Amino acid sequence: MRLANKTAIITGGAAGIGQATAELFAKEGASVMIWDLTDHGNDVAQTLSAQGYKVSFEKVSVTDKAAVQSATENVIKQFGRIDILINNAGITKDKTLLKMEQEDWDKVLAVNLTGVFNCTQAVAYHMKEQQYGRIVSASSNVGLRGNFGQTNYVATKSAIIGMTKVWALELGRFGITANCIAPGFIETQMTNAIPEEVKQKLTPMIPAGHWGKPIDIAYGYLYLASDEASYVNGICLTIDGGSAR
Repeated sequence: MRLANKTAIITGGAAGIGQATAELFAKEGASVMIWDLTDHGNDVAQTLSAQGYKVSFEKVSVTDKAAVQSATENVIKQFGRIDILINNAGITKDKTLLKMEQEDWDKVLAVNLTGVFNCTQAVAYHMKEQQYGRIVSASSNVGLRGNFGQTNYVATKSAIIGMTKVWALELGRFGITANCIAPGFIETQMTNAIPEEVKQKLTPMIPAGHWGKPIDIAYGYLYLASDEASYVNGICLTIDGGSAR
């Protein structure tokens, strides 16, 4: 039980990597709060609760600063503390630079970047008071190497790495670590939108020879959120089968 007596918030926890993380954290002993905009998050919470785990759901838009603040206070009221924040929520709106519209840029930055800032700022105040915290955010290996047609997405994922390093410097003295994970090609609802012929062309780029599963990233989150990683701070852990070469 690597997360026994810990309380974790997982944004975007209703599906894919977020759902796998919620399930894993619950099984590792954490009290889990799922934040998401889809009602499926409630189904995930109810299913896990029926199995005897402590999992709750609140419908939260990470882009709404007031809503994030309110939801943070609700977690404190329900569980008494916040030990772990997993900034997992994210979206894509892919277009090449010359075709990208302002709305495509604004929406991706609002969720993937401003949303991470909103959640981290709200939670960090409580972590500072208790002199303990684990902040882990979702970057991407395209944030390290770039990717055709993803100016907006890559910009946010590169920025996550930079913000993580800043938070490690600012919050480390309060017993708070800040790290991020850079997933590669993972089988999720988001990547299911990629045409099959494109997937077949991408697979040979992965030295491991196959796409990852959501649980592969969940285990990375688990390590960085655990006390085993107490001296790991300010890093970007790449989990991509070797494709970010």
